[in-house]
Amino acid sequence: MKIIVTGGSGFVGEHLVRRLAADGHTVLALARSVASADKVRTLGATPLPGDLDSPDELDLPAVDAVVHAAAYFRFAGPRAAYFRSNVAGTRVLLNAAKRAGATTFVYMSAAGVVMDDHGAPMQAVNESARTYPKSFSGYIATKSISESEVLAANTTGFRTIALRPSAIWGPGDSFSREIPGRIETGQFAFINRGDYPFSTCHVDNVVEAVQLALVGDPGGRAYFVNDREPITFRQFIAGLADAQDLSIDNLRSVPYYAAVSLGWIMERIAFLRPGQTDPPLTRTMVRMIGREFTTDDRAARAELGYVGRTSRAEGLKQLRTAP
Repeated sequence: MKIIVTGGSGFVGEHLVRRLAADGHTVLALARSVASADKVRTLGATPLPGDLDSPDELDLPAVDAVVHAAAYFRFAGPRAAYFRSNVAGTRVLLNAAKRAGATTFVYMSAAGVVMDDHGAPMQAVNESARTYPKSFSGYIATKSISESEVLAANTTGFRTIALRPSAIWGPGDSFSREIPGRIETGQFAFINRGDYPFSTCHVDNVVEAVQLALVGDPGGRAYFVNDREPITFRQFIAGLADAQDLSIDNLRSVPYYAAVSLGWIMERIAFLRPGQTDPPLTRTMVRMIGREFTTDDRAARAELGYVGRTSRAEGLKQLRTAP
């Protein structure tokens, strides 16, 4: 197949481009900078100049499929940036994919689209759950909107699928990279001790789901995808820390609603200092990792043939041996 990938120089994108190229596909990767172009070229893709943040139309060469893995992801910041990239950018790409003759469009959504604003614990949630296009979180809101528009575009001859991985992790992910510094400086604290079930998805399993989505299912559906083994958030962090020779034994814990309040305060302070990085704690961060959140991926297993072949033990071994 001839496949265009967006976000090819990012964490998920680089794993995806490398795998698709190794599988023998012709891979083109949208690149908006020289550095991005150089990176995707080393991964086995042909760079394709283009910027989804631009309001102009995007012209793509004839292709069989598009995998949209690019997204604007932060835990805070003005909502306009999220809408420009995640909503307007996705619309531009959808239209460009149709004009290019693509017959499949795979959208990398997020499990968090089903998270409400009140912090309700969620257990074994499936695809029938409502999404939140008006969420306080710019990320959750815009991913919800874009997912809905992508699925609504499904027609005969143009198959669209959305994948909802939970808490993507693996070699090179920013969360694992930041854990050591945050633990050592005392900037990391659990919420409610982290003793709640929490779904995750190793990046190799995300790539597995994309491979399957490219060839199966009639389209117009969203699918949750997870790792096979159940785990609590505390156990998840303990594994990431241990892979980097760190301990979580002395980490503090704060109540959920205290963390929400502190996140709101930190966001207000950050708002007065535009251009700065995200604050150490935000309401979106607390919502996404501070409550029980498990998803049911039986639909992906039954309809796409998804397995989640990379085990947690294998994933942690990759982290230990990563450069």
